[in-house]
Amino acid sequence: MTNVNEEESKPVVAILTMPGGRIHFRGNQANFQDIVRTGQEMGFPVYVVTIKDLKLSGETIKGYTLNEKKEWEQRLFPLPQVIYNRIPQREDELRPAVRRKIKECLVHPAIRFYNPYFFNKWHLFEWLKKSKSTAHFVPKTKRLRGEAGLQKMLERYPCLYLKPESGKAGKGIMMLKYQKDKLLPYRLKVQNHKGSTTYKGANIQRLWARIRMETGASPYIIQQGIELTAVDNRPFDLRVLLQKTERGQWGVTGVGARMAGTKSITTHVPRGGSIEDPKEMLAIVFGAEFAPGIMNRVRNTSIIIAKQIEKASGYTHGEMSMDLGMDASGNIWFFEANAKPMKFDEPHIRQKSLERIFHYCKHLASH
Repeated sequence: MTNVNEEESKPVVAILTMPGGRIHFRGNQANFQDIVRTGQEMGFPVYVVTIKDLKLSGETIKGYTLNEKKEWEQRLFPLPQVIYNRIPQREDELRPAVRRKIKECLVHPAIRFYNPYFFNKWHLFEWLKKSKSTAHFVPKTKRLRGEAGLQKMLERYPCLYLKPESGKAGKGIMMLKYQKDKLLPYRLKVQNHKGSTTYKGANIQRLWARIRMETGASPYIIQQGIELTAVDNRPFDLRVLLQKTERGQWGVTGVGARMAGTKSITTHVPRGGSIEDPKEMLAIVFGAEFAPGIMNRVRNTSIIIAKQIEKASGYTHGEMSMDLGMDASGNIWFFEANAKPMKFDEPHIRQKSLERIFHYCKHLASH
């Protein structure tokens, strides 16, 4: 009999996404299949629902689940107790109808909402600067307002990064350097689909015109360039996946290392970056005896940062991924956090991450 009770104590979980696409709903199909399959194996009633079909006033909801042939099938489901937000694009989430629906979920007395919104880069840095425990992990960051502010930052830091406030996967990132002994001392490296293009300028005015062209109307931040630790002249950073456990506490699901491609500004794999073992990378740079201690420091730091982001955001979060870098002195730097992590390629991290989604759903439903 215990089995039946165990079954009853598992909450109904809905994965929220947008309608459209080739098969009924948008988003990363393979990811949704993995999540639904894992939920089914763990005994959770789980389905995918679109914003359009999420009608909270009825008794049942139209959703999609995997049948025995592992194909998507539409069925009627009970109202979810937990909604896991995987709306794929920021633009989707900003639509008034979508925002209204999310708000409705957040205030619903019988539904717990898992991961309310995407993060904005500027807000992240502001939130982390607010606390003594996290301020020192943040590189000097300002909003990109004009030529004068940019010039001022360049005088202090000879290498700067320009990043879109709402960018993802390294899109739109530029690197600016000032090398005073060069004939054309200003260098702007712009990351594009294939690799990057470098523009050289004699003065900041020339470069500013180019930057305005590249940024268009998108809000950007300027950030002090940190010289990351490198192996074979290729810098690497650490990608940390944090998720809440069945006890509702932050835990590190896994840490991966991403090494920059030879001509890339960032370490993103689609831009020529490669997946490496973080312990090996740290052992090469700092020595094998120090690598485990550094890994512990990375894990502890990421949990401190996650707690502060969650507190300052004013919402409950269940997971986030984080990009951390290290300089040659072993200082840890925070570059980015993502409220809706992409899937990690490392199999051991991937499996654990799928199971943890449901551990936390169970915690949410019972509190």
